[in-house]
Amino acid sequence: MWTKQRKKRRSGALIVPALATVFLSYFGFHAWHGEFGIYSSYQLVDRKAELEAKLAGLRTERQALEARVLLLQDGTIEKDMLDEQARRALNLTAKDEVMIIRSGRNSH
Repeated sequence: MWTKQRKKRRSGALIVPALATVFLSYFGFHAWHGEFGIYSSYQLVDRKAELEAKLAGLRTERQALEARVLLLQDGTIEKDMLDEQARRALNLTAKDEVMIIRSGRNSH
């Protein structure tokens, strides 16, 4: 019978834990920073809140525009809207101009 005697190496006992550490580190990193990771979910929540705030602002703006359009429908145009549209069409006002309309009487 043939026997071989080998010297036991300590490095063999460290291979499996080292590989396990590398794999766990890799998957742990991607679980935190990956496309669908924990940190990305926090960023998505922040982005959602930002977009919802923007949507609320746009809805408010849309409602204001719809209210202005209602003033122009069916021949029920208001005098202020008519005056504003005419001055804009004739280029008598600038966009940042403040128009103060005073009546003919002296009102205090």
